[in-house]
This record gives sequence, structure tokens and C-alpha cells, in this order.
Amino acid sequence: MGRYDFRPLRVRQTALALVESRRFPHLPQWYNIIGDIPPSETLARPIQRAPRVRGVRKASKMFQPLPIVYPEDKLRSEFFGDHPWELARPRLVVEDSGNDSKRYDWKEIVQAGKQLDGESVVQRQMWLMKNKGLSRASAYDAARREFYKHRHLEDIRRRIAKEEALHVGAYFGKGPLEIGMALEDKSWEQWKGWAARQIEDEQQMRAQMFSGPQTDEPATEDITDEDQVDIDVLQEPENQNAVSNAGDT
Repeated sequence: MGRYDFRPLRVRQTALALVESRRFPHLPQWYNIIGDIPPSETLARPIQRAPRVRGVRKASKMFQPLPIVYPEDKLRSEFFGDHPWELARPRLVVEDSGNDSKRYDWKEIVQAGKQLDGESVVQRQMWLMKNKGLSRASAYDAARREFYKHRHLEDIRRRIAKEEALHVGAYFGKGPLEIGMALEDKSWEQWKGWAARQIEDEQQMRAQMFSGPQTDEPATEDITDEDQVDIDVLQEPENQNAVSNAGDT
């Protein structure tokens, strides 16, 4: 077909030719649709490349979009780098209009309808830097101090609520620390059993190595009086033969 493929443009004419030649009994259902909405052309305009000229610097990244950078990005990296476990806390990322942050007044780090998290520290730090004229480090320390204070208060309220619930008969089951200790104790017991078996096997191996070869001869203390009599009877002919031989000589 050469460099270009024109078959998509000729599919309607090909279908009509097949019907006229009686290879197909009737026109396909898409015949009229292809006539109203023809397929797109396969011919594409080639990319025009400017010739390279020696001694002229190439314009790099001319048509590339500029990177989008926000001042909060570095503050987030600093906070979550110091508090990595804050990323493990569940967060609510659903917003009503997409501009919910504009409704908050960061004169206080605690906002109604918003969970206290690392983003609260970042926005509070930005507010202190813009409105109070604090440096980046000073605003970070002030925001973190407020964050620690309110997080400590949350822990106290949670503990008091649990104690009140237990007082009226609630049952919460084992906590994460108790479950972890139980799993640790189970693993410790399994390891002790494995270590005891290893020590026992090693002691048996050493006993076999230093005990010496085993003989099949019976011990003298195992021979009874009846066995001793049988042994003497068996040895008498040999003794008589020895005496007769001595008399002959």
C-alpha cells in the first residue's frame, strides 16, 4: 500500500462494490452512517524540525509547563519528616466545595469541623509567618507547641471517656498493647521450646562423639551362676586335652 494506508477511507466504496458484485446480499447497516460521518484521515502533518545551526544554543524547555510549587510544600516535608507517624493516622480528605480551607481562620490551630493534624500545623505556621512576622523556625516551634498541647488534651479526654464507660459497665476488650504483649509472649514460648530442643540434640551428639566405640561382648556382672557353670563345662575338654598332651611329652 505504500507509505500511507487509504483503506479506512475506502471502506464505504469497498462495501458498495462487494454488494454490486453480489458477494454480499445487501448493504451493511453502517453504510449510511459512514457516509454521514466518514472516518478521519490517516494523513498527518509531519513534525517540522528546525535545522540545527552550529554555534546557536538550543532553546530547551521552551514549551514545557513550569513546575507548580507552593510555599507549604517545604513546611509539610519538614513537619512530616519530624513526625512520620502522623502519616499513619486516618485523615478525612473529602471536601464540600474544594475551597474548604478558605473558611478557616488560622488565628487558632483548632478549627471547627476540621481534624487536628499535620496540615493544621503547616497552615498555622504560615499564618504566623505572614501576620506575626515570625521566622520560619520560630513559627514552626510555636505551631508545634500548640499542636502538642491540644493533642495531649485529646488523649486526656479520650482516657476519661473510656474510664467513664468502664465505670457504667462497658467492655472494650484487649487494647493494642495487650494484644502485642500476648503475641510477643507466644513467640517467646515458641522460641524457648525450639532452643531447648536444639540444646538437647547438641548434648546427645556430643555424648555419642565422646562415649567411644560400643562392643557386643557381655559384661561380667551380667553373667549369672548358671551361665558360669555352662562355660566351665564347655572348657573342661580343652583342659583335659592340654593335660594329656603334657603327660605324653
